Amino acid sequence: MLRILRSTDSSVRALVDRRSTRDPELLRQVATIVRAVRRGGDRALRRYARRLDGLEGPIEIPRDEMLEAARTVPGDVRRAMATCARHIRRVARAQRPRPSIVRVAPGVSVEQRVVPLGRVGCYVPGGRYPLPSSLLMTTIPAQVAGVGEVIAVCPRPDAVVMAAAIEAGVTRLLRVGGAHAIAALAYGTETVPRVDKIVGPGNRYVAAAKTLVAADCPIDFEAGPSELVWISDRARPDWIARDLIAQAEHDPDARAFLVTTSRSLAQAVVRAIASLAPATGPAAAALARNGAAIVAPALDQAIALVHRIAPEHLATDEEDVVTRMPAAGTIFVGRFAAPAAGDYVTGSNHVLPTAGVARFRGGLSVADFVRTISVQRLSRDGLRRVGPAAIAMAGVEGLAGHAASIAARLT
Repeated sequence: MLRILRSTDSSVRALVDRRSTRDPELLRQVATIVRAVRRGGDRALRRYARRLDGLEGPIEIPRDEMLEAARTVPGDVRRAMATCARHIRRVARAQRPRPSIVRVAPGVSVEQRVVPLGRVGCYVPGGRYPLPSSLLMTTIPAQVAGVGEVIAVCPRPDAVVMAAAIEAGVTRLLRVGGAHAIAALAYGTETVPRVDKIVGPGNRYVAAAKTLVAADCPIDFEAGPSELVWISDRARPDWIARDLIAQAEHDPDARAFLVTTSRSLAQAVVRAIASLAPATGPAAAALARNGAAIVAPALDQAIALVHRIAPEHLATDEEDVVTRMPAAGTIFVGRFAAPAAGDYVTGSNHVLPTAGVARFRGGLSVADFVRTISVQRLSRDGLRRVGPAAIAMAGVEGLAGHAASIAARLT
């Protein structure tokens, strides 16, 4: 049952400010796996893959096998994936950073070059059900960015995941997962090439492994349990209830909140959830432990509370909330903007920051797969114009060598 809490209740702070915690024993296990794969290469990778993933046969899935498996996927599912992929590409193309040249002063210019990464690794979870949408969301932006090699890893890729890999045009699909797959991507083995960046969601072992390798191989972010906050005073209770249930079925640790100034709406949503949701199961457990309908005294306090949460997903039927909400992974606006649609088909990426990370970064995008390089050009006249200012600044900072290197060119 969803709880109704006042925003001033002491229990609200503990609920909404909850951050992911690291289990020391889990970290020790993951560190052991990462270290073993880094040192042992394919031998260690195969050992863990056989034991943890049930690997039989080669690590890499041949393209012929992928094509054969894709043909067994029902046509409506293949068409749905093609629609999702088309929309993801459309949004991704608009996100790509643009090259530019700025004339700072006569004779002084700064060019921004946008260069794609050479090789990336995209993690695709392999839990209770296949997640082809995660493959599309991670690999397509990399392709649009112009990444040379896009390698997807999945512990147990079924026919639907293979069909998604074909649709997305991945370079290679590898049948490995968990911390050992992350280690292989970060450090390379005889079979798995070292990548320039690792992206994609995974379980807590994957998240811990990404954190451990981040000093040697960049990652997108450490994804925690999924989150949704609905903020409204007048939306349909049954629709809010269905959205909270949908969010809660992602994971037993998923968080789902309604924040409102209307106690009657909060009560209606609780009743709707009771009538719609099964009494047991992952969604019920998540809503009971991590969910709440929180009643604030006024809209300002409600918005302040949501800002403190900085949720992965925010849903609202009020445009005013959008302009006043500086921190959220993604925002769904309007009665028909079902958050579940964003998991698949709107084109916006569903790999999003959790646990408050939305305070300082957004979701996965093409920008994650490129690097910008500044190219600076100064003519003789240009240096004469800006050089004296640089010399003065160097003098203030006590860097005589800096000043001398500029002054030498001005004589």
